[in-house]
Amino acid sequence: MGAGTGITIDRVVTSGVFSLDGQDFDVDNNVWLIGDDREVLVVDAAHDAAAIAARIGDRTVTAIVLTHGHNDHVNAAAELAELTGAPIHLHPGDRMLWDAVYSDRAPDAELADGARFTVAGIELRVLHTPGHAPGAVCLYAPEPAVLFSGDTLFKGGPGATGRSFSSFPVILDSIKSRLLALPEGTRVLTGHGDETTIGAEAGDYDAWVARGH
Repeated sequence: MGAGTGITIDRVVTSGVFSLDGQDFDVDNNVWLIGDDREVLVVDAAHDAAAIAARIGDRTVTAIVLTHGHNDHVNAAAELAELTGAPIHLHPGDRMLWDAVYSDRAPDAELADGARFTVAGIELRVLHTPGHAPGAVCLYAPEPAVLFSGDTLFKGGPGATGRSFSSFPVILDSIKSRLLALPEGTRVLTGHGDETTIGAEAGDYDAWVARGH
C-alpha cells in the first residue's frame, strides 16, 4: 500500500503458533515493511523468514524492530537477520521473553523510549507502551502519520492482558498517555488483524475501562 511519494508500506501476513503460559494458539501475524525501492525497515519478524525476505526482495534492510518479545513476533527474527544482515532491536524489558525463544543469541540492540529510526527519509519514533508486555513499544512516523502498534492497540481495543508479564491498568495508561494523544487521523497498523485509526478508537476508551479488557 502506498504511504506518500516514494514511500511504501507492505504487509506480509504469516501464520504460526503463539505460546505462553503452557498454552498454544494458532495466529496470523502482520509483518510490516516501510521504506522505498532501495531500503526498508521491518516491524516484527513472525513465523516465516523466507516469506518476509521474498517481499523485501533486493532492498537493504536497515533494521528489524520488534514491538515486543512474544514468540509469535520474534520467532523469524534471527533467520531474517542472517538472510539480510540487519540488526535486531528489542526493548530490554522483554529480554526474558526473547530468551525463551533464543537461548544462545541476544538481540543486537536495545530499544529505548524516544529512540529514532530513519528509513527512506521517514523518521520513526519509539514509544514505550508497556502493558501487553513490559517491553512493548510502538513505532510512530509523524509523516506519513502512521503508528505501528504491535499488540498494544487494535481495532476494537487494547491488546490482550491477563497472561504472564501483562497488565490491563498499565496498557490502559500506555494507550491513553502515549497513543490517544496522537493526531486522530493517524493510521494504526496492528500486529494482528485490520488497521484502524487513532480517532476511531479514542471514543471507546471509557468502554474499555468499563468492560475490563
